[in-house]
Amino acid sequence: MNRPKWAAALTAAVSLLALAACASEDDTSTSASAGPSAAAGSAYDLAGVCPSTVVVQTDWNPESEHGGTYQLLGPNPKIDADKKRVTGALVAKDGTDTGVKLEIRAGGPAIGFQNVAAQMYSDTSITLGYGGSDDAIAFSKTQPTLGVFAGLEKSPQIIMWSPDAHPDWQTIADIGKTDTKVMYFQGATYMEYFTGKGILKKSQVDGSYDGAPANFVASGGKIAQQGFATAEPYIYEHEIKAFGKPIKFQLIADAGFDFYQQMLAIRAGEKDKLAPCLKKLVPIMQQAQVDFMNNPAATNKLILQLVEQYNNGWTYSQGVADNCVKQMRALGIVGNGKDSTLGNFEDARLQALIDIAKPIFTAQNKEMKADIKPADLATNEFIDPSIGLK
Repeated sequence: MNRPKWAAALTAAVSLLALAACASEDDTSTSASAGPSAAAGSAYDLAGVCPSTVVVQTDWNPESEHGGTYQLLGPNPKIDADKKRVTGALVAKDGTDTGVKLEIRAGGPAIGFQNVAAQMYSDTSITLGYGGSDDAIAFSKTQPTLGVFAGLEKSPQIIMWSPDAHPDWQTIADIGKTDTKVMYFQGATYMEYFTGKGILKKSQVDGSYDGAPANFVASGGKIAQQGFATAEPYIYEHEIKAFGKPIKFQLIADAGFDFYQQMLAIRAGEKDKLAPCLKKLVPIMQQAQVDFMNNPAATNKLILQLVEQYNNGWTYSQGVADNCVKQMRALGIVGNGKDSTLGNFEDARLQALIDIAKPIFTAQNKEMKADIKPADLATNEFIDPSIGLK
């Protein structure tokens, strides 16, 4: 489940987020300082086992939810503002040069809002792509992907409301006990789950949300609305002057739709081919996510630089970036699973999502793999269980 088109409309509509002036392409700095080259054959030596350029297709414009991936870029990367991509040395812990390059491509408007799995199958130069485990189920027959790293433990997606208008609401289920309108983006799988389970009424949900804050602001927060815990609550309180009040919300994951969002995946048929690379690369990615969460400043600076240079209408402030990291840690959006490992998948959780999603997608005439199981969606084969967030 990628960020939909309405996310672009939010920032474009309110024109709030002012970015500080940033460096030119030639002097862009990143999260990593120049470090040594990996010793031949070492765990950090990717030359000869990985593609000479590892290409990662993201699901949206640069943002702090992608911080662990941008953390992997070495110093002075080359920014292609026209194609909305950035390329540099792929570095491991302490800036160690792995001997290959990393290219990170923006998604969303940069790829015509196309689903990342579809983009991966139309452009086979992409090594890894961001995707949701719900989409992996929906496209399991036609464009199968296999998750190899869950950078986000929980989805940041939420339903939000004003606590001033609804002081008695604590959960999404509380909204469903009323007739209050709930604005959301049409086609969201989680909403089919909520209405199918009776958590929300079909009569109260409105799929016409386009990202603009006007309806929520005009209602004084009396309606409910979808969003992201890492963005909208901060924006509505601190950057939308016409509202300027705290927001309350519940994560959709905590309301029963607990999918893996923004998992990094490969084309399923390339597992054997990429296995030698992934065995080394995935632990490097795990550690990069840990390092970003512990010290995000330099990588967030790069993300803000990319947003400004891409100049496609998406705006992103320092405040939103900083708040994103704070919320990801506080809410367990980035964190370890039930064990002490960051980035692994839980079969029971994947199976629960299959059980939820199959009837929904069947009703939508989506062609899924017959007898789909958790192993068809994700694997922990390349995860280092010793790497976790402390």
